[in-house]
Amino acid sequence: MLKGQKGITLVALVITIIVLIILAGVSIALVLGDDGIVNKAKSGAQNYALAANEETGVLQNIFTYVNEY
Repeated sequence: MLKGQKGITLVALVITIIVLIILAGVSIALVLGDDGIVNKAKSGAQNYALAANEETGVLQNIFTYVNEY
């Protein structure tokens, strides 16, 4: 660089862009991958729905039993 000139070099800019692209790729893989956050959330919602249905069935059996006696 010449004296008195300030700024970033093209090499520093390219390296920064490459690092950001790598970070974006890793982040997208963590969110959308096979074992990513989105799939874990869907699986959790399904497990919650199954547990809620099972609990509803148990409660109905209890109410039926109590009402019979």
